[in-house]
Amino acid sequence: QLQLVESGGGLVQPGGSLRLSCAASGFTLNDYDIGWFRQAPGKEREGVSCTSSRGAGTNYADSVKSRFTISRDNAKNTVYLQMNSLKPEDTAVYYCAAKLGFGRCVLNPQSMNYWGKGTLVTVSS
Repeated sequence: QLQLVESGGGLVQPGGSLRLSCAASGFTLNDYDIGWFRQAPGKEREGVSCTSSRGAGTNYADSVKSRFTISRDNAKNTVYLQMNSLKPEDTAVYYCAAKLGFGRCVLNPQSMNYWGKGTLVTVSS
């Protein structure tokens, strides 16, 4: 049974950092694209970053480029999202999601097949 579990969310001051983790089980991580998505209150879910299967590259939303870094550890079946220079507008529930990979990943929530339950990130002073 494929499962994704996010962790690492919390309250952080503007300019601070957090590292989110997405622990995967029930499938071979290297065969899957993994994406991080977020949803703020009253807004649609949006793509933040993704990492492609088999080393086919990463993608970032313009709003997080140079601040967020996605990485994966296939041996640990875990994907990370390092978030630096956090802003209040980064406040949202963050979800990781998975789909079988074909080429470079894309930041489209509708294309993902499996979802975690999310972890809340609040950026506030």
